[in-house]
Amino acid sequence: MHATAQPQLQTQIRLSTQQWGGLIAAPLVLIALWFTPTHEAPAAQHAIAIAALMIVLWATEAVDHALAGFIGVFLFWALGVSEFERAFSGFSNETPWFLLGAILISAMANKSGMAQRIAYSIVARVGTSYSQLLLAFIIVDFLLTFLIPSGIARVTILATIAAGTVQALGLGNRSNVGRGLLIIVTYTAEVFDKMLIAGATSILGRGIIEETGQVRVLYSQWFIAYLPCSIITILCCWRIILWLYPPEKEELASEGRQYLQTQLDRLGPWSPAEKRCAVLTGIAVVLWMTEFIHHLNPSMVGLTVGLLALVPNVGVLGAEDLRKLNFGAIWFTAAALSMSRILMDTKGLEVLTGAMMNWMAPLVRGPFTSSIVLYWTAFVYHFFLANETAMLSTSLPAVLRYFGSQGFHPLPIGMIWTFASAGKIFVYQSAVLIVGYSYGYFDAKDLLKVGLILTAVESVILLFLVPFYWPLIGIS
Repeated sequence: MHATAQPQLQTQIRLSTQQWGGLIAAPLVLIALWFTPTHEAPAAQHAIAIAALMIVLWATEAVDHALAGFIGVFLFWALGVSEFERAFSGFSNETPWFLLGAILISAMANKSGMAQRIAYSIVARVGTSYSQLLLAFIIVDFLLTFLIPSGIARVTILATIAAGTVQALGLGNRSNVGRGLLIIVTYTAEVFDKMLIAGATSILGRGIIEETGQVRVLYSQWFIAYLPCSIITILCCWRIILWLYPPEKEELASEGRQYLQTQLDRLGPWSPAEKRCAVLTGIAVVLWMTEFIHHLNPSMVGLTVGLLALVPNVGVLGAEDLRKLNFGAIWFTAAALSMSRILMDTKGLEVLTGAMMNWMAPLVRGPFTSSIVLYWTAFVYHFFLANETAMLSTSLPAVLRYFGSQGFHPLPIGMIWTFASAGKIFVYQSAVLIVGYSYGYFDAKDLLKVGLILTAVESVILLFLVPFYWPLIGIS
């Protein structure tokens, strides 16, 4: 008998010009900076070189972000820049494990159907006009941030509902209603998780502020600090989209309302899985909001609830769900924290601090100027580092150390810089935007237009919050 020849499957990975550029530029940058006297201490000089390699790989997305992070922390250790414990110190930081808890809670809310039920329930009952429907989607997006910290998960849920609603109305995906609903669902999913310690970016920002600034960052304090901003943002998003994308017809036809009600009816009564999810998620939210009373670590709370979600007959997740989680985001966050720690320990941040702050320092003189200069500097810096967590990990430690040396408190500085990462005008700047864009309802020009307007709006809001409201709640 002759063995049947099995065809060999070859997987071809096609790289973009940007990725090829990153693969070529990253090692060249490493070699160049390794031998360039950027700092009097060799350890700092070499740490800067490896950090630059990581930044190039992250910015160009030449390889997966988690892999780029692993390469960097390995080189810190293998090339003798740092001992093993320090090179991989980010993995012993609480921040990646806070993120794991958030991911588990998000997966639980999705699998149980609770997130979809909440979204459909609110949207289906808001009224019959496009204006009411638009406002409902924005509010639901904000409320889901408490339950689903992942912006990608939220935009996936809400964009699917919005797209189905538009189709049920008999409107095309290039209609004003379609463009307005999809772009605001996408953009607010990316913005709201900066107003809570919920998504990976704000979780990482909190971790860096605590690590570098040596101050405690409370979940409740962050929420209260940005609560006025959240409310104003909801209203501004609503009015801006109504202005930019006036509906073809204001009142929804019965088909649109029927579509939403049908989707809700299909869910039936609350299932046992949804009830367990509601209890566990409610416990997490209550404990996070009352941290100032019991002082339980938010990371511990999130990870505890996340692990309970995996316990049979207590949670709703199983081993198969665990294997599907995006652990790469956790490893990437840990690697980013490791890089920040090594740059601090080797004094390599001194070089980065000097380069970034030379022009900013003369402009920052108080709450008014700090809110403007920090916000727009971070906005521009984000052009070069598309990934939010890479942007924060490479810049926030330097910002905190510099302004700390000038007598500024690290908490407001860190909160402004972290929040500024929400301002975006290009699709490549966020995975959340990429997911929303993939639905085909809005184009790059729509995002540029909406992004510029909302970025300016958020800047104006900060201009009033930072000097007037934040001191009243102890942030100054």
